[in-house]
Amino acid sequence: MLCIRKWCGFVVILQALVCTAHAFGEEPPQLDEIVVTATRSETELDQVGSSVTVIGREEIEQRQMPFVLDLLRSVPAVDVVRSGGPGGQTYVGIRGGKSEHTLVLLDGVRMNDPSSTGTAYDFASLTTDNIERIEVLRGPQSTLYGSDAMGGVINIITRRGEGKPSGFVSAEGGSFGTAAEKASVRGGTDLLHFSLGLSREDTGGISSAGKKYGNHEKDGYHATSLATRLGVTPSRNFDFNCIVRYLDTKADMDNGGGAGQDDPNSIVRSEQVFVRGQGRLTLFDELWEQKLGISFINLDRNYRSDTDATHPTDLDRSTYHGESLAFDWQHTLRFHKTNILTFGVETREDKAYSDYYSESFFGPYSSVFPKESDRITGYYLQDRISLWDSWFTTLGVRLDDHSRFGTEVTYRFTTSYLIKQTGTRFKGSYGTGFKAPSLYQLYEPTYGNQALDPEKSAGWDIGVEQVLLDGRVELGATWFSNDFEDLIEFDSGASRYVNTAEAESYGLELFATVTPRDDLTLRVGYTWTKTEDKSTGMDLLRRPENKVIFDTNYRFSKKGNVNLGIAYVGKREDLVYDPATWTSARVKLGGYLLVNLAASYDVTKWLQVFGRVDNLLDREYEEVSGYGTPGISGYGGLKVSF
Repeated sequence: MLCIRKWCGFVVILQALVCTAHAFGEEPPQLDEIVVTATRSETELDQVGSSVTVIGREEIEQRQMPFVLDLLRSVPAVDVVRSGGPGGQTYVGIRGGKSEHTLVLLDGVRMNDPSSTGTAYDFASLTTDNIERIEVLRGPQSTLYGSDAMGGVINIITRRGEGKPSGFVSAEGGSFGTAAEKASVRGGTDLLHFSLGLSREDTGGISSAGKKYGNHEKDGYHATSLATRLGVTPSRNFDFNCIVRYLDTKADMDNGGGAGQDDPNSIVRSEQVFVRGQGRLTLFDELWEQKLGISFINLDRNYRSDTDATHPTDLDRSTYHGESLAFDWQHTLRFHKTNILTFGVETREDKAYSDYYSESFFGPYSSVFPKESDRITGYYLQDRISLWDSWFTTLGVRLDDHSRFGTEVTYRFTTSYLIKQTGTRFKGSYGTGFKAPSLYQLYEPTYGNQALDPEKSAGWDIGVEQVLLDGRVELGATWFSNDFEDLIEFDSGASRYVNTAEAESYGLELFATVTPRDDLTLRVGYTWTKTEDKSTGMDLLRRPENKVIFDTNYRFSKKGNVNLGIAYVGKREDLVYDPATWTSARVKLGGYLLVNLAASYDVTKWLQVFGRVDNLLDREYEEVSGYGTPGISGYGGLKVSF
């Protein structure tokens, strides 16, 4: 009944939006959205059976969010959790999956950290610099992407330079002593293209441990980011591209969340390097396309906490290093407009090590995780079939060979059926996924377990989308379900990692987009998610049952833009740690409503003023139990283009 009431309420909202759109009869331009993540090649969105959300460059600029994590908060069925303020550990889960079940790509580079406990990627410092679009693909995707894609894929695509050189410089300041500077330049010819983005962010921050618990020491954040893409096209059928992204950050930390967790000299320094080179060759009048690429990542984290008046006996030193080298070779054969065959091979070697040392009231403690490595090689095959320009189906299978546990086979099926006369589209997918144990889970001397099996998942979704009023209104609903098996958890009794957990998630994603005028866009989305740990019968932690997103954007006088974003995240469960008893207990975190407002105005063709207000209603809330979050904050600046 609850689900039916929510559905009915959403229908009422949609009807109101449709009526609004009907009042404005202008026809919008009809553009086919192109995505690449769902099939590993350019495909029109209405031909994709998977659930995909695209955040384009225009939306990125309108919302003025400096970090990717804040853009992802508006994506259906995506949970973003940050521990504290800027620079705080941030993980992203999809459709109830863990953060390590989300594969993060940057132009084909796997960003997931081999040195983290579960190989998840920490979104804390990833900026929006030089990003053209973000594609979020939901559901098991191991058939095309192998390990880490059990829950879905977040693919970040950088900007390609074109035309005569152009760029901008900007400066911004605001709350919490924040100062940010950015610069970008891009351009290109038929032979060469380039784009480059630089940014620097400094902020005094907030108390990560939470001001309401009596913690007042602010935790600052400082970051430098460089993002570049270079390319050459010496002939019509060959091109080569290289991308480099570099992040250097320093973030102040606390000992945890809650009362008494302030620490004035605990810091973490991070350095991230992502590099990829890719060549693309087409033969036989583009009937055969090949892509050959090499990727490299290097991630370093260094934690340091010295003794102080509040913690006279506590000292910590730790270092974590992860790196990965990967090769991939993909072939796409376009036999006919009705059939496209994609197959390829990927091989990757991950390496990691860590060193931890601490001193406390109980004495010194040290732990060394010596450098370990593993290799995984995957072979995939996908057939894409198009019939009558209305029915589009993909069938795929993959074999992965892991140096430790052997082989794993995954498969996936998707379909999309379009009724052009009514603007109705039915879609659905079913797939399996797996995740290889991390190096830490396998080889850590004290807690590792080399007998671990990979985690596994199976998931499906089915949905319908409707276009009305010549494309001015788009409505959609998708039901999804996932089962997770052999999940890896730490067994305190056995003092090691084991395959014991099973879980499930299911829910409903609803959305509506209305464009009553060419200069006005309204979007609303609702996600209802139920999760269960099958061993305990309890909800999975930090997964809200209800999530509502509303966004409206208005462009005025051809010079100005106003964007209003509203997000409601419902109640969810978390753990609170009691240092006195060394135990954790479940708590219920309250729901919260966030309102963000951004505006810009082009004073001249080369000068723009901009500003935004985050948490406009000054709500007090927690994403992680005990950790602080920013209150109302304002920022403003100038942008000079050339």
